[in-house]
Parts: sequence; C-alpha cells; structure tokens
Amino acid sequence: MVRRKDIDGSMSVPDFYGKELRWKREAAGLSLEAFLEGSFYGKTYLSDIERGQRRMPLDLARHAERVLGTDGFFERRCEDVRKARRAGHAAYFEKVLEAEKHALAIEEWCPMLLPGLLQTPAYARAVVLAGLPLSLDAEVEEKVNARMARAELFEADHHTPGYWVILHESLITDPLLEAKDMAEQLDRIAELAERRRITAQVLPRKCVAHPFMTGSAMIMTFSDAPPLFYTEALHSGDTIDDIALVQAYRKSYDRLRAVALSPEASLATFKAAAEDYRNGREPDRLE
Repeated sequence: MVRRKDIDGSMSVPDFYGKELRWKREAAGLSLEAFLEGSFYGKTYLSDIERGQRRMPLDLARHAERVLGTDGFFERRCEDVRKARRAGHAAYFEKVLEAEKHALAIEEWCPMLLPGLLQTPAYARAVVLAGLPLSLDAEVEEKVNARMARAELFEADHHTPGYWVILHESLITDPLLEAKDMAEQLDRIAELAERRRITAQVLPRKCVAHPFMTGSAMIMTFSDAPPLFYTEALHSGDTIDDIALVQAYRKSYDRLRAVALSPEASLATFKAAAEDYRNGREPDRLE
C-alpha cells in the first residue's frame, strides 16, 4: 500500500488552505469522488488544491462549505490563496500562472520583450523598472523573484511542458541591457535550447507582414482541459478559452512559425550575438 505524502501547512498560504480542506474532508468521511459529487471538477483538480498546487475556484469553495457544513472559512480564505499564488504578478496574469504548470505545450510569440519564462534577473529588473519606474526596491525584487520562480518549470523532472517561442530579431539586435548582461541573457536562451528544454525561433526584421503584427501571443494546450490563448498589453491581459477562437489563433501562429528561421539557424543567431556582445561588438542584422 502506497503511503500518501503529508502536507506541510506551514510552507505557504495555499499549502495551509489545502491541508485544512483535506482534514475537513477526511474528518467527514468523504473520498475525493464523494466530496465532488454535484460539482463540475475532477478528483485530480481537487487533489492539486489540497496539495497547494492549484487555486480554489469560488464556486468550488462554496461547494465545500455546503458539503462540509463549514462556516464560510473556505470561501473567505479563497482570495487569500489566490493572492499568495500570484505574489509578484498582476491579478490578470493569475490564470496563466496556474495553467502553465499543467500545460502539455506552451507556444509564445514575443515582438517587443523577451518572455518572462526566459528572462534573466537583469532583464526582468530592466523590464519592471521601465514599466513601473516609481516602484520601491522591495517591490521590484518581488516581481523579479516571481519571474525567476516561473522558470523553474524548465527544471522539473516530472513534468516539463513543450515550450516553443518565436522572438522578433530586434530583441537580439536592439539591446535592452548593457553588453555583458545582454550576452548573459542570450546565453540563457541558447542554453535552454541546447538542453532541449525549449525550441526557439527568430523572426527576421525583414518579415514585415505576418499574422501577428498586432500583438503578443501565448497558446497553452492541456491533456485534460480546453486550450487557452493569452495576450497582454501594458497594464492588462486577456485570457481566451473559446475553442474556435483559440484554434484561429493557433493557425495564425503556425503561419508565423513557417516564416521564422529554423530552430537550428536561430540557435546559431543567439550564440553569435552573445559572443558579439561579449567582445564589444554590435550583432549583425539578418540579411
């Protein structure tokens, strides 16, 4: 018989919340399946909540109150868990934070900034200060640390989603950082590509007309849920789960992928540009 792993409720707000939920459920003599009767959720989803790995949706929190006969604890603390899970990130990014940990595949298009999953601390700090120049040092570091924590996704042994990213050439040749830091940033992308943790492509500057001229894109697919599309502006983000619309975005992404450099040529571009920055040279633009 496999012994279940105990939950350390002292680790975080989500862990404490999940441990309390499991204790109440088991004290009521309910299995995962029995607890979920009358809800729209599966036992894997509930198990993830109990282990502090997923947020508790408000409707499920209310279901818990009814089933367990509690006094509103789970509904009242639901938002506390949500805030804890998104620490260092905007509220509109919350759904992406959770979804990317359970995705089979993540595909991104980044025309203006390197994506958060690939950023080094220096790059993340520069982006935060550019967008929020009056932020206190502690606030900046919280946001930087939150982005670095997301990148642990690439180090997980049990589940690493397939990650495909298309980057505009200007992100390489028009540096946001000093040469030394820019070399380190490009080395990071090349290292992940060489370890086969990511597949990266460069869209040449000369490809002026393409399907995603109007903004960024992030497409996530799952084994047990419909796909999601996410796009972001300066102070807002939009998550779309309409299947037909996500499929339309996916077709546009596939067309964009077709006109970008191959992964092999792109890797060579990252490495050559990093070397140029290390040697005090400006990287050549693609022909």
